[in-house]
Amino acid sequence: MIETISKPDISLEALRAGDRAEFARLVDSYSAPIYRLGLRMLGNEQDAEDVLQNTFLSAFTHLSNFEGRSSVLTWLYRIAVNESLMVMRRGKPEVNIDDTDSSDEAEDFSPTQFVDWGALPEDMLLSVEGKQALDRAIQNLPENLRMVFLLRDIQELSIKDTAETLGLTESNVKVRLLRARLSLREQLSVYYGERINQEKIND
Repeated sequence: MIETISKPDISLEALRAGDRAEFARLVDSYSAPIYRLGLRMLGNEQDAEDVLQNTFLSAFTHLSNFEGRSSVLTWLYRIAVNESLMVMRRGKPEVNIDDTDSSDEAEDFSPTQFVDWGALPEDMLLSVEGKQALDRAIQNLPENLRMVFLLRDIQELSIKDTAETLGLTESNVKVRLLRARLSLREQLSVYYGERINQEKIND
């Protein structure tokens, strides 16, 4: 589920100097994770391709504004998040990842059912169908929780970098991440619960 992303030694100075070969290295190195973030966030290949293209176009245009206080990848994720939000706003103008829900401060969120996944065969957990179930569950998350989960647990950004990317406090990120994980666990408990029952029937 978690993606390990290599971090090539990209020269910020070369990028700012307009070195096209260095920018090509940047694109080659980070296209895949940016595309996957867009795809998981939007659930549509064409939209993900648009996010990918617009992310690097915006990065190239605004290189002079990048001060290097965060990593290049964190900066690119921030742009990709904004591009994804613009796609969402086409049909849902109220979407705003910066909104701080009062429940972000103290959330008593208790899922209604859990399944012991340890009882499942490993091949079921790692199957194509199982991964598709996870992707569907991620798509069902509210946008504010989905962004936090994808950046922290899938793209492996730190809590600090996730907060910076989304313009949230670290406390908000931690609470939203907990809510996302619990929601996903509940959704997948339904899926795996059905598989456990089917295994018992077949035995």
